[in-house]
Amino acid sequence: MSKIKVARVLTEVFAPAVLVAVLLVVVGFHAGSEPGVSRWWGAPAALFTAGIPMAYVVRGVRRGRLTSHHIPEREHRRGPLLFGLASVAVGTAALVLLGAPRELLALLAAGGTGLVVFALVTAYWKMSIHAGVAAGTVAVLVAVYGPIALLGVPLVPLVGWSRLVLSAHTLAQVVAGTAVGAVIAATVFPALR
Repeated sequence: MSKIKVARVLTEVFAPAVLVAVLLVVVGFHAGSEPGVSRWWGAPAALFTAGIPMAYVVRGVRRGRLTSHHIPEREHRRGPLLFGLASVAVGTAALVLLGAPRELLALLAAGGTGLVVFALVTAYWKMSIHAGVAAGTVAVLVAVYGPIALLGVPLVPLVGWSRLVLSAHTLAQVVAGTAVGAVIAATVFPALR
């Protein structure tokens, strides 16, 4: 398989919506290890943070407003990011009212913080959201599962490499996205959980 095909596969398999949805289910399952807490809180959280925003993006692609579900044009990213933030806010409010576990709500807060930062930066520059979510995913898994989750670290440069190979970002955009995603996840999530 050529490196372009490998990069495309990595970009799709480890796309932000995919990682976010899986991470929410994993963290929800972990939070459910406490007595009396359902292990499935991550499913509705994933719906609001990945499912609904991705449906909005796919609709934009089908209507011709967006060229791809990866939203390669910086100037087209702000609307979907703000829509995603609104969906996360509504989902978080609903999950708070329904009594979702604190650990899951902390993850939603970290994700919302990331959306705000990336939406603000996107007005001026195209940081890699793929790299940011990959780095944030590993940081959250380390906070939840400890050092064993460091086995996921190679995922971060692989995702960054895929974005570079596909000419979706510059090295600076990948490095900045990685740093921002890691810092937000490593600070906001542990502080609130």
